[in-house]
Amino acid sequence: MREDQTIAPVSATAGTPLRVACLGAGYFSRFHYDSWARMPAAAVVAACDTDIDRARATGHRAYDDLATMLRAERPDLLDIIVPPAAHATALRTAIAHGVSWIICQKPFCRDLPEARAIMAEARGTVIVVHENFRFQPWYRRVKSALDDGLIGDVQQLTFRLRPGDGQGPAAYLDRQPYFQQMERFLIHETAVHWIDTFRYLLGEPTHVYADLRRLNPAIRGEDAGYVLFDHPQGVRALFDGNRHLDHAADNLRRTMGEALIEGTRGNLSILGDGSVWLRLKGKVDPEQLLAPDRWDGFGGDCVHALQSHVVAGILEGAPLENLAPDYISVMEIERAIYASAERGQKMVLDGRAR
Repeated sequence: MREDQTIAPVSATAGTPLRVACLGAGYFSRFHYDSWARMPAAAVVAACDTDIDRARATGHRAYDDLATMLRAERPDLLDIIVPPAAHATALRTAIAHGVSWIICQKPFCRDLPEARAIMAEARGTVIVVHENFRFQPWYRRVKSALDDGLIGDVQQLTFRLRPGDGQGPAAYLDRQPYFQQMERFLIHETAVHWIDTFRYLLGEPTHVYADLRRLNPAIRGEDAGYVLFDHPQGVRALFDGNRHLDHAADNLRRTMGEALIEGTRGNLSILGDGSVWLRLKGKVDPEQLLAPDRWDGFGGDCVHALQSHVVAGILEGAPLENLAPDYISVMEIERAIYASAERGQKMVLDGRAR
C-alpha cells in the first residue's frame, strides 16, 4: 500500500469515537495521551506498560500485558509508544489479535530485516509509522511555499541540528536514558526525522554521503556528523548535526535547529522559534510566512497533527502519509548512510558505492 492510495474508511456508529489503546507510558507518551484527549473522534480506552504504575498514572484503565489488554478492550487502533527493541513483539501481538489499525513510533523496529519481516506478516493490517516531524507546522508551510513556486527552482536545503543536550556524562539521562546505550544514535534515533522530511519536501534521494563521529565518550553511538543527499533535478540537501551545540531558541526542542532552503528566486528560513521567512532574490528584508510557534508541548503540536491525520484516514478514507511499507525507504536510506560513513564513499541508494 502506497502513500498516495486512498484507504476505505471504517464503519463507525455516529457519535461513537474510535477506541484507542496505547502501549507505553514513558517520557514521550505524554504527548500522545494529551493529543488523544483533545480529539472528539477518538478516545483512549486503556494504557499498557510493563510498569503498571506508569500505566495507571495515565488515568486510563491500566494493564501490564499487551495481549491481555487487546483481548479485554478490542480497540480499533493501537498506538505503540515504546522503543524499537519492543516493536516487533508488540506488532506481532497486535496482528495476531486482529487489530486493524496501528500507529508505531519511530525508529520503526530494530533494523531493516525486522521491519520487512513485520510487513510480510501484516496481512492487511494498516501500520502508520509515527514520524511526526513532517507534520510540524513550519515544514507544512515550507512545503506549500515550494509547491507555489515562491523561491523558483530549489537548488539546496541545509538543516543544522543543534539541540544542545548532548554534553557530559549525564546527557539524555533525565529524559530518554536509553539514548546512551544506542550503538547507532544520531542517524538511527534523530536524523531519521530529517531523512523523512527531506523526502517530503524534495522527493526521494538518489545518493548519500556521510561523515559521522562521536563527541561524548559517555554514549555508545555517534552524536555529530554531516550527511549529504542528492535529490531529483540536481537538488542537494545537507543534514549538519551536532547534539552538543545549541541554537537561538527559548525552547531548543521546538525545531531542534535551523533550516535554509534556497532557490533561484529567493530562500526560505526556519528559525528556532518556529517562524518561517521568505527573502526574495535581490532583497534585503524578509517577509514572514509563519508566525513564531507558541505551543507549550512538543514540535508545534505535530503529534496531534499526525494523530488527527490518521483518524481522518480511518474515518474518512483520506490518503495516509508514512504508511509502514513506504517508510521502509527511510530505513534503506539510513542503512546507506551508515555504510557511507564506514566506507568513506558516496552511496547509491540500492546499497552500491558510486
